[in-house]
Amino acid sequence: MKPIGRNACAAERGSGAVLAVAVIGATVSLTAGTLAVGGAVVAQRRASAAADLAVLAAADTAVGRVPGDPCAIVGAVAEANGARTESCDVEGVVVTVTVSVGYLGVPARASARAGPPGSP
Repeated sequence: MKPIGRNACAAERGSGAVLAVAVIGATVSLTAGTLAVGGAVVAQRRASAAADLAVLAAADTAVGRVPGDPCAIVGAVAEANGARTESCDVEGVVVTVTVSVGYLGVPARASARAGPPGSP
């Protein structure tokens, strides 16, 4: 038998608080997920920018515009941009670089290649 009148409201007492806690929990979870994905995108962009800058500096060294070792230049430029060099390959005047930027313990990697126009 269902309560009638004032007793009907007493059975529903506190259900609004449970709903409010559920909505707040869902909002916090969604916000945390969005921030994590946003941070990963930023880390990927930073890695990409660091790879581009490092490979261009190394290409200048490979063609003789700047003295030094192209891979040493890659390491310095990547570190200056908050990245870590994972690989550096020099084939003649073509340089290929892979760098990574850490985010929440997971590396965001990016590769870049530079050389004269028409090079394979």
